[in-house]
Amino acid sequence: MADNLPSEFDVIVIGTGLPESIIAAACSRSGQRVLHVDSRSYYGGNWASFSFSGLLSWLREYQENSDIVNESPAWEEQILKNEDAIALGRNDKTIQHVEVFCYASQDLHDDVEEAGALQKNHASVTSANSTEAADSSCLPTQDESLSTMSCEMPTGETPSSDPEHALEVNDADRTGEKENHCDDKTCVTSTSEKETSENVPTVEDIAEQPKQNRITYSQIIKEGRRFNIDLVSKVLYSRGLLIDLLIKSNVSRYAEFKNITRILAFREGRVEQVPCSRADVFNSKQLSMVEKRMLMKFLTFCMEYEEHLDEYKAYEKITFSEYLKTQKLTPNLQYFVLHSIAMTSETASSTIDGLKATKNFLHCLGRYGNTPFLFPLYGQGELPQCFCRMCAVFGGIYCLRHAVQCLVVDKESGKCKAIIDQFGQRIMSKHFLVEDSYFSENTCSHVQYRQISRAVLITDRSVLQTDSDQQISILTVPAEESGTSAVRVIELCSSTMTCMKGTYLVHLTCTSSKSAREDLEPVVQKLFTPYTEMEIENEEVEKPRLLWALYFNMRDSSDVSRSSYNDLPSNIYVCSGPDCGLGNDNAVKQAETLFQQICPNEDFCPPPPNPEDIILDGDSLQPGASDSSAVPEANSETPKETASLGNPEERSE
Repeated sequence: MADNLPSEFDVIVIGTGLPESIIAAACSRSGQRVLHVDSRSYYGGNWASFSFSGLLSWLREYQENSDIVNESPAWEEQILKNEDAIALGRNDKTIQHVEVFCYASQDLHDDVEEAGALQKNHASVTSANSTEAADSSCLPTQDESLSTMSCEMPTGETPSSDPEHALEVNDADRTGEKENHCDDKTCVTSTSEKETSENVPTVEDIAEQPKQNRITYSQIIKEGRRFNIDLVSKVLYSRGLLIDLLIKSNVSRYAEFKNITRILAFREGRVEQVPCSRADVFNSKQLSMVEKRMLMKFLTFCMEYEEHLDEYKAYEKITFSEYLKTQKLTPNLQYFVLHSIAMTSETASSTIDGLKATKNFLHCLGRYGNTPFLFPLYGQGELPQCFCRMCAVFGGIYCLRHAVQCLVVDKESGKCKAIIDQFGQRIMSKHFLVEDSYFSENTCSHVQYRQISRAVLITDRSVLQTDSDQQISILTVPAEESGTSAVRVIELCSSTMTCMKGTYLVHLTCTSSKSAREDLEPVVQKLFTPYTEMEIENEEVEKPRLLWALYFNMRDSSDVSRSSYNDLPSNIYVCSGPDCGLGNDNAVKQAETLFQQICPNEDFCPPPPNPEDIILDGDSLQPGASDSSAVPEANSETPKETASLGNPEERSE
């Protein structure tokens, strides 16, 4: 039971976000005794993914937490004279300015609940009834506009080269067990084929779509389990640090991935597809033959720019945008390179930053497809859970809904020696990792945080329609005003297992300058039109219809120096929450740095041992069966998948 844990560990990790989960897995793999706790009822913290009803429960939870009044803590009686205590916060204050809008028609009935729900528990009740309570005050009428509808929670700290091959390769020619072919979508393992196919529209579904064009709010509630909505919107660079770590540690076998199928640009009020691979460039109808040669020449230079210092050294002190103007590139090409390939700021990124970003983009092309990016099926929230699974496999103990009240510090040594949990149990340890959001205001009184503006939208079709309705897209909308940031848009189709059939899940992200709604609503208005009953009669709607929207601000603690926190002992390590970047490199770098401080000279997440190589004490071979289940299975698929993961270039160029 969680209220009767062992009294001593080597490492205690508080919070189950991606950096903490990677560190817990690495420590457990190196033989440390790890306790991993989280006061939340779900894995991932601000890296989590939720079903639709789960997201509504999360919103209500933040609303309720904002009303909690701190009482006199009982743990103070357990602190001895030679000890100090660092109290941890009871409220998560990383989410602010939450606003929810529902545009789909409101035909919700009391008996509508999420399909597949086991019982009418808190989550399912929230999905139907409390949603009305949360949203009914702001449900739009047909005549209301986007700018006049508000359903804001209390703002005072309220409440996460074949393009068709995924990271987990399932080529029918290479794996005899998997005979399923895919056409316009990446294959996933045969064990998930039935599940995935449920979310992918069939020919019959597509034929019936004109008759079923009207998506209602009750449909979204009923199909809520089809949604996996990320609190933080990211993708994986195919040659990024996280992909390398997933392959090295063999954690990749716990997850499945799809290729981002296209890179888009928003220019002169229109959404266009950006050619980024060699094949795309030469097949593009947007570019003239001269532009194609210009672009290929420049991209070839970027791949080896470090060898041609004399060609860019004179431009090192200017922005990348200004540097592009000095090259033989048309305005069209300059725009594509700056915003859709380098994906850098027009005003803040130097020439070196832009060249590095462009090279990284090109370096990642062709490893698993014709774009540099992968997306995990079922959402970003799968990744922390994968590493938690690895930690548990090697002996880590997990406790969700398990709050830590304080950290106990020995006055004489100045080191943290224990935690006191919600049951009053004192648990000793040598090292303590704490996610930033768990610290109290007293500990963080001198910390200056940045903010991330986030929006999550449910729409009825893609921002750029093609013959295939299963496209996964990245779009960058440049900043129009000085002092604001470009907005990154990631659009997910139903085959990513993140939304129901006939809808798209759209994530918008930028560095905050105002509230999330103020930052992102102008972009939403450019790309989408609010769903109204009157428009159903008009079949020719230029923009996708917006069915539901959520705006919120999330704390960005990624650039906070450790010295900014008040009086932390040297054996307390701080993990930051998600940053605003597109990839996950910051989380992996942070995890490796902290792991090396805890376990110097240890390998960071080495490959697990082959079960056949494990030598067991005693003559009996029976324990071998149970032990081998605690490490990656030696089934027929694993060696083939691992080989494919390690050498994807053999399949694509």
